Amino acid sequence: MTSESSAAPNRFTLELIKGALNAARSEMEALIARAAMSPFIREKKDFFTAFLNRDGELVVSTSLTLAGNLVDAILEEYPAETMRPGDLYWYNDVYGVGGAVSHLPDMVFVMPVFHEGRLFAFAEAWGHLWDIGGSVPGSISPHAVSVFQEGIMIPPVRVMREGVENREVVRIFMRNSRFPEMLRGDLRAIMAACRLGARRLTETVERHGVEVVEAAFEAMLVETEGALRSEIAARIPDGEYAFRDRIDSDAVTDRSYFVDVVLRKGNGALEMDFSASDRQADGPINFLMDDSVPKFMLGLWMCMDRPGIGMNGGFERAVESVVKKPGTLVAPRFPAPLGLRSHTMIRVTSALFGTLAQATGGQASAAPSVYVLYYLRGRNADGTEPLCIEGLSVGFGARTFADGIDAVYYVAQENYPIEFAEMEFGVEIEAFGIHRDSGGAGRWRGGCGIVRDVRVLSDEARFGIRLDNCRQPAFGVHGGLSGAPGRVIVNPDGPAPWDIATMSDGTRLAKGDLVRIVTPGGGGWGNPADRPAEDVLADVLDGFVSGEAAARDYGVLLAGDRVDLEATLARRAAMPRPSKMFHRGRYYDADEDRADEASAAVSASARAAAG
Repeated sequence: MTSESSAAPNRFTLELIKGALNAARSEMEALIARAAMSPFIREKKDFFTAFLNRDGELVVSTSLTLAGNLVDAILEEYPAETMRPGDLYWYNDVYGVGGAVSHLPDMVFVMPVFHEGRLFAFAEAWGHLWDIGGSVPGSISPHAVSVFQEGIMIPPVRVMREGVENREVVRIFMRNSRFPEMLRGDLRAIMAACRLGARRLTETVERHGVEVVEAAFEAMLVETEGALRSEIAARIPDGEYAFRDRIDSDAVTDRSYFVDVVLRKGNGALEMDFSASDRQADGPINFLMDDSVPKFMLGLWMCMDRPGIGMNGGFERAVESVVKKPGTLVAPRFPAPLGLRSHTMIRVTSALFGTLAQATGGQASAAPSVYVLYYLRGRNADGTEPLCIEGLSVGFGARTFADGIDAVYYVAQENYPIEFAEMEFGVEIEAFGIHRDSGGAGRWRGGCGIVRDVRVLSDEARFGIRLDNCRQPAFGVHGGLSGAPGRVIVNPDGPAPWDIATMSDGTRLAKGDLVRIVTPGGGGWGNPADRPAEDVLADVLDGFVSGEAAARDYGVLLAGDRVDLEATLARRAAMPRPSKMFHRGRYYDADEDRADEASAAVSASARAAAG
């Protein structure tokens, strides 16, 4: 890139361009939030915007660990030389785009951006649409056994040519939704955001020059790559670090599944090997993982203290290799269902935390719980069928320097306000509070989940739920305890309460039934006996920790609203010091949970020696 190199921006110009791009991306998001119609987009903020360079490398984005190959499949179908200003491309076909999007409700739109006939960038936006067809209202069912049950699949298509919309494609899509007018508003908002992003990119080029902007793109990528490489070199010693994290079930069977990763570093190169992960699931927890995803996860965590370093394609450049095995949980074969892929995606994150904990002597975050969704599909005598899809917050894992975040749904996303949920969904929210004692005890406490009571107001309803980390709670690290599990109870205060399976769909409910959803907490970090007693007292007074748990897990004895210091010191002196790295119901080391892999390695070595 000789011309671009000669136009390389100085530090001040680079920061001005960075600021302009980030401001433009935020403006795109504000447009979507204000103009979209479906609750998932306008209230939960389940959308994403980004800018990419002309080669399709991510340059500026939010801090969501999403795929970086957003443009690759479009360029395969529509070569760059055939694109024109005003074109707009659209897809959601997970298998058809190699995991650039991870489940069908997420609709991706990409607009090429030109200056004087020269393609120099792409503006991208996507949002989670309310209903795109499939076997159930809302399109996502925990009981799906094929991706064909999860809604319409759109391969990369050109939905606009030089600013003129292909109405036939849009009409076909709208006909497949149970809520076409709602989706019409969502599509208009997302498409408008792409046009806005393209306009802001053009203004930036007019201000600084196309060569300078392109050189700034490359400088941002190089800066991010260098930051991650230096963190890897400084913090991960050469060696091999393996970890396995587990999922409760796939909702179709009662079988537990696992994500397995081996982190290998040698000769300055890093590899992440997922090939020993479990087979693909019968139910919809499969995750078609592009190589960029774990690279972004690693980069975001390792560079979180680096000012000015954002998630972009530089993270991809810094990690040499990602290994996957076809037919496994992270590389499923078509048409395996994908709707609940978050259960596996978040286990990829936590498994990476497990490898980093070993590589750094415990200096890695504890595991988060997987965010919760429930589906309440009502039916009334007047023929109306209200649909409630609500995401519920959980506890995130404790960090090496702070408690885990309490009651959080997902990065950059929000919970529904109670007033909104009651107005839109035909339910009544009768209680909303913290799930006490759900955050794993530790020097730094795991984040707490929540308790939400939902009263059914429809004449009848069918209830689905995806609530994980009950059989396999979020693990603790470096002496911290695992988080507490969740639960779903119908009419908990009535004469005959009963439980709903936490990964299930189709449970019949009647008008007036109350569903109590209790979500799990995150794992703790560090020995609970090292947490300052005054911090434990504050947690008790604030309702995050009970007095019983303070004594049992932290060794802190209270006398009313103060610490009994003498009794606490005596109790803590008698508590054993944990010697193993991880905790899930018991303390364990990573190799204890991978005994089958160790046995397989020994057998392979024996066969090689015999041969």
